[in-house]
Amino acid sequence: MFLSVFDIFKIGIGPSSSHTMGPMTAAVHFLDRLKTGDNGRFGAADVDRIKASLHGSLAFTGKGHASDRAVMLGLLGFRPDNLNADLAEAQLSELQTRKSLKVTGIGDINFNPNSDLVFDFGSALPLHANGLKFEAYASSNALLVSDTYYSIGGGFVMTEAEMLAEINADPSDLGEEQQALGYPFPFGSAAEMLAMGSKANLSISEMKRLNEEAVLGPEELTDRLAKIWGVMSDCISRGLEHDGILPGGLNVKRRARTIHQRLLNQTGSNSQQPHSINDWLSVYAMAVNEENAAGGQVVTSPTNGAAGVVPAVIRYYQDHCNGATKQGVDTFLLTAAAIGGIVKHNASISGAECGCQAEIGSASAMAAAGLCAALGGTNEQVENAAEIALEHHLGLTCDPVNGLVQVPCIERNGIGAITAVSAASLALHGDGTHFMPLDNCIETMRQTGVDMAEKYKETSLGGLAVNLPEC
Repeated sequence: MFLSVFDIFKIGIGPSSSHTMGPMTAAVHFLDRLKTGDNGRFGAADVDRIKASLHGSLAFTGKGHASDRAVMLGLLGFRPDNLNADLAEAQLSELQTRKSLKVTGIGDINFNPNSDLVFDFGSALPLHANGLKFEAYASSNALLVSDTYYSIGGGFVMTEAEMLAEINADPSDLGEEQQALGYPFPFGSAAEMLAMGSKANLSISEMKRLNEEAVLGPEELTDRLAKIWGVMSDCISRGLEHDGILPGGLNVKRRARTIHQRLLNQTGSNSQQPHSINDWLSVYAMAVNEENAAGGQVVTSPTNGAAGVVPAVIRYYQDHCNGATKQGVDTFLLTAAAIGGIVKHNASISGAECGCQAEIGSASAMAAAGLCAALGGTNEQVENAAEIALEHHLGLTCDPVNGLVQVPCIERNGIGAITAVSAASLALHGDGTHFMPLDNCIETMRQTGVDMAEKYKETSLGGLAVNLPEC
């Protein structure tokens, strides 16, 4: 199994990879289909009107996650990785007045955001909790084409046909297919990863690098890794500089800037407590997720809701650990992506599918593995670090208040980062042997997600989302 580091770490915008980036990407894909006339089945100029509907978790928490705004931006031609915020706002405002889209290659298409974009609060679509539909009509009101998309977490989007093909595929064929495509180490599980590493006498990051270089080449890979860390680092810096109230109506205050200033003032003083390193980890993570909540640019790690954990632990490695190097940051990212790919392949990184254990739990496991590798851990110690971090997030629900990625999400990233560092440290104190294999822990997470009540899976119908203070 090969999933690129740049599939796990995608540059996009907040507040949600599955509820914002995914719907935006799906809308762009649908426009691309219309521009070809569904491969010539009709003329692109025949498209007169578009309708869209959000289902399942996308409907229940779509307002808080700005899913409707994301769909409109996608239909306006914007993509998550190159969004011009000022231009986007201007075109959204124009759309509300014009009630039509200007689509390159097609022309004007009628689309009234107030009536052609529907939140469907009925049953979720059958293949995933995050479903959305698009329909295109001729001027005669005849349906030209419809398509169903699923936003499966981390910004990944699949059509209904692709989902069905994956469900019906033979998993045993995947490794052989990917090896034939030129990926030398297509591991689909932690056990395969360890076995391949042992046989080839390579670290996890070295295997991951060789897989990536089979497609990109060494120079492009290095440049793109630097860009990913650069966006992550810039996001931390922006979060540490800004204060004020986050959008959405909860009146949640940004806290990262104030906490960071206090930590700077305490540095080197007698008032600094030994446990202040936890505060540094938390403030780095909170800075990212406050930016995410404000709709800023973030990197899925592996999702937006969990985007603060990996950057926080990398910044901790870079600024607080002895012997940190740029090569160590690359090792961190490659190793973390390897673990994230295994989790996604065998379980889920989607809060709507498996709760927050799939988001913060996966992110913490990735960060623990990355830090352990960057600090010189063996493959076995890296796998142990990931297992420790994931194991202690099992059962974690996704119950965002008002559907906003703020409470409990922002603080939860800080706790996930602290857990990751503790897990890496514990693993480095051992020799890599441990009781519970990572693969078993991942399968347990998947089973727990299947059993978890829907109200605890990003619907805001249970948990903290409904147990609010009265004043």
